[in-house]
Amino acid sequence: MDDVPPVSGSHQAKKIVERSKLIPRLQKIQEKNGYLPEAEIVSLAEELGIPLSSIYGVATFYTQFRFQPLGKYVLKICHGTACHVNGAVKMSEVITEVLGIDEGQTTPDGLVTVERVACLGCCSLSPVIMINDRVFGKLDTAKLRDILDKLKRGEIDD
Repeated sequence: MDDVPPVSGSHQAKKIVERSKLIPRLQKIQEKNGYLPEAEIVSLAEELGIPLSSIYGVATFYTQFRFQPLGKYVLKICHGTACHVNGAVKMSEVITEVLGIDEGQTTPDGLVTVERVACLGCCSLSPVIMINDRVFGKLDTAKLRDILDKLKRGEIDD
């Protein structure tokens, strides 16, 4: 038994400690930039001694992390049950048609980012969208087109 080398968990423990720092560090980077720039992810990998693929694995697992900046306006389209039943799919089609982007994308001018959400908690107003902190409910295609046109002209309050 004396000739068996001791099992050292110090290397494994160090890896666990370094990884435990990863999510808070990614959150700070995103808070500072609004997203996770590639250059900062590479620097973080070098600093923590974690493979870049591991950092991307963590960052892509959690939906809170983004790899592109958000637009000036973040338009959230609700696809909860009430909104779905009352026309959310059609509203999404109109948004794609008018803005020229799909859910999860930002307009080339950086004005609008469209996000699909499970529920905005405004079921009695369905179908509903939220632009930044402002809710627009009881939508139909004409009302939504009018809102989107105003948004493109910068006539929606920040």
